[in-house]
Amino acid sequence: MKIVNVQTYIVENPPPSRGGANWLFVKLTTDDGIEGIAEPVRGGINNMDTAKLIETNADRLIIDSDPFQIETLYRKMYGVGGPQSPMSILSAFEIACWDIIGKALDQPIYYLLGGKYHEKIRSYSYMYPVPDAPTSQFFFDLHADPIRAAETAVEYMKMGFTAVKFDPCPPVMVPAPYQLSLETLENAEAVVKNVREAVGDKCEIILGTHAQMTTSSAIRLARRLEKYDPLWFEEPTRPENKDEMARVARHTSIPVATGESLSTKDEFRDLLQTQSASILQFTVGHVGGLLEGKKIAGMAEAYYAQIAPHHYASPVALMANVHLDVCSPNFLITEGVGKLDGFQAEILKEPIRWEEGYIIPPTKPGLGIELNMAVVNQHLYQG
Repeated sequence: MKIVNVQTYIVENPPPSRGGANWLFVKLTTDDGIEGIAEPVRGGINNMDTAKLIETNADRLIIDSDPFQIETLYRKMYGVGGPQSPMSILSAFEIACWDIIGKALDQPIYYLLGGKYHEKIRSYSYMYPVPDAPTSQFFFDLHADPIRAAETAVEYMKMGFTAVKFDPCPPVMVPAPYQLSLETLENAEAVVKNVREAVGDKCEIILGTHAQMTTSSAIRLARRLEKYDPLWFEEPTRPENKDEMARVARHTSIPVATGESLSTKDEFRDLLQTQSASILQFTVGHVGGLLEGKKIAGMAEAYYAQIAPHHYASPVALMANVHLDVCSPNFLITEGVGKLDGFQAEILKEPIRWEEGYIIPPTKPGLGIELNMAVVNQHLYQG
């Protein structure tokens, strides 16, 4: 068996565009007609540029390759450019090969990576405005509103969620870390306090911060919020400086989580060795694919660290995370986008099963999902 064709599709995600404004899908086809799909998680690269990179490099990276030779194929692709290679492209090719392998063997991918350790996958979501709220509102705004955040958390708990994530420290996306003002610290504490009082012990609180603060400011914030027992403190500082993140971890009982912007197992090894984080949030579609993700999860297990894969894309990328979650004993919880309804469901022939806060693993071969090509073709992104 060998891969003979590579196709890309950029799909516009209609408003409110949760999971990204547009999604890029890759389809590999073998000489015997088996198709495998995947989604490059772009990591900051424009999807149109990523699609061009895939199309211009397909011949030397993937065409005429045997999809069963995962390790050899990954080493070949990584060797072309090392860590400077667009890891999302390598990941997409690798995941699509696993989809082909599973279909060829008539097995879900998780059975080929160790079996079904978890019967169902606990999921969480950022808190988005509930249906009654204005859809135009930037969802981070409600995270910093002590009243609306608590009300929204209750609504998510009613949906079935047992964990919700929010960032109570605006501004969120900043060019350089800053010292949180006393006013911001006070408001963040009020948000978390109100949410905890509203949901009690029935729902976990996840601090989804975005490395916007200095080390000292992160420690100050953690000391205020420890008493509300968050499940984790996400990227209090940038993970590139592991020593500073480790300094935050040493000063708080809240577990530190990171990983969405890292792309190699070597980077995660450094996190574990420096005890910078005890929850790893890598994206399978950005770390080289499923086999590399399995290696990272295995390293984490040796440090009693857990995995909670990051996700903000389409259900195709999510399903790659889910297959790794199912077969990883140290899986904690996976990130989703709401209940995976709306366009997240329409883009697939059969929606992902989401029941009372849990994703039900697929039983069909490969990734276990298929793109609805009629919907794909109706929403092709024009630029």
